[in-house]
Amino acid sequence: MAHERAGQPALPSDLINVDEVIGAYYDMKPDPADPDQQVVFGTSGHRGSSLDGAFNEAHIAAITRAIVEYRASQGTTGPLFIAKDTHGLSLPAWKTAIEVLVAAGVHVIAEREDEYTPTPALSRAVIVHNRGRSADLADGIVVTPSHNPPRDGGFKYNPPNGGPADTDATGWIAARANELLADPGSIERIPYERAASQVERHDYRTAYCEDLVNVVDIEAIRASGLRIGADPLGGASEQYWEYISERFIPSMTVVNRVIDPTWYFMTLDTDGKIRMDCSSPNAMASLVRNKDAYDIATGNDADSDRHGVVTPDAGLMNPNHYLSVAIEYLYGNRPGWPAGTAIGKTLVSSSMIDNVAAKLGRTLVEVPVGFKWFVPGLISGDLGFGGEESAGASFLELGGATWTTDKDGLIMDLLAAEITARTGQTPSQHYAKLAAEFGDYHYARVDSDATREQKARLKALSPADVKATELAGDPITHIYTEAPGNGAAIGGVKVTTDGGWFAARPSGTEDKYKIYAESFRSAEHLAQLQEGARQVVSEVLAG
Repeated sequence: MAHERAGQPALPSDLINVDEVIGAYYDMKPDPADPDQQVVFGTSGHRGSSLDGAFNEAHIAAITRAIVEYRASQGTTGPLFIAKDTHGLSLPAWKTAIEVLVAAGVHVIAEREDEYTPTPALSRAVIVHNRGRSADLADGIVVTPSHNPPRDGGFKYNPPNGGPADTDATGWIAARANELLADPGSIERIPYERAASQVERHDYRTAYCEDLVNVVDIEAIRASGLRIGADPLGGASEQYWEYISERFIPSMTVVNRVIDPTWYFMTLDTDGKIRMDCSSPNAMASLVRNKDAYDIATGNDADSDRHGVVTPDAGLMNPNHYLSVAIEYLYGNRPGWPAGTAIGKTLVSSSMIDNVAAKLGRTLVEVPVGFKWFVPGLISGDLGFGGEESAGASFLELGGATWTTDKDGLIMDLLAAEITARTGQTPSQHYAKLAAEFGDYHYARVDSDATREQKARLKALSPADVKATELAGDPITHIYTEAPGNGAAIGGVKVTTDGGWFAARPSGTEDKYKIYAESFRSAEHLAQLQEGARQVVSEVLAG
């Protein structure tokens, strides 16, 4: 059920008290014995709120020290790039991390205090620094909780491959950080005022933006004169879209240039919270209402690793629809890519992508949820594109070299403009042609509450734990607990039939589990799949 005010502008009562949130970051001391106040890495870093004792100064000092020890154990001796987004807790956590890193003798490269850096810009910086090197490799930290509400903070580590750290790395870092959390006095720090003088300042923005000509057809976009609206949603992409519009695309309008940690200008998400989710029609309601003002409009979340595409004919595109269109276009318009370059998708992304891959004659690599699974393929060039259902994707440079190994919402937004400029049709018009060819698929994700124990049970499932033989009236054809593309555990289950599928997996950051489902027939059949999925999951969790 959607909140009664979903899609409506935030009211003063919806806003955080920024001073209270930042004060709690410094004043609240987490209990290292309380599981809810320990360091836990989800699919993309540690997230939580200072008000809950889940994202405080002690956590960040401990995680950073653990990263120092981890990178030393891996022989990572080059500089560490660090970046932050516009959340209220990001600047304090960024400063804490710098204090610990400099005290440990790490060569720190960072933006200035009043600058914000998208996740893909940091990934790009690591990729460029390490290209051609075999020693003194760089790694990175991004201080961001992504699209999470304003009260939250987030902290994620990117190793020398430039992408999200894998579970071996995050598991080790989290375990060590929780040990340090019990003895915070053992963590050496240098006060920020002194540490700042030892930080190398880096202009992420110019380096990233000037490089865009190597990954998208900027000239085609500029020459088209398309009316483009880019909404940063108050996030780190604001300064980047400003640069891009002034330097490359004069017909682009930066829709909202306000940076404020309360995000007072947002419309409420489906659950009534302020959440900078550019894939949510409710969070993007202001841009959608103004869709006719632009030939193509786009949005990004706070760290700009996600994309949202709005067209006059369809409003906000379903992320799965846009991924399908992007793949079809890229593999037909990137002659510099190797002929055998495969397509990467998460196994909870739309099966329309499977149809597109078959049409293109390209290998499809289906992996668990989490962009980290695409990193090896994007580094080697074996994957031309990696995308996930939650509006995150990246792809290779025009000549086939690695662009980023983390999600890049800016290039996905620019690609929507390139598609429109070069074909004369919007991405949603292209998807309509796919639907006419393959059928109108119906996809949705719903969340349900789950205890920590239930989440653990769901994560550890084997196919034999699913006793059902039918789903929504159709025989079950496959039960997966490992991804077919790489054999990695999916941390849940996917069940398929000839008429559709569902997947269920626990949330990495909340006491919930997620059900993804897609029907190849109708919206009514999708509802039947969702109900069948709930029954299957309930039986498993009860057992």
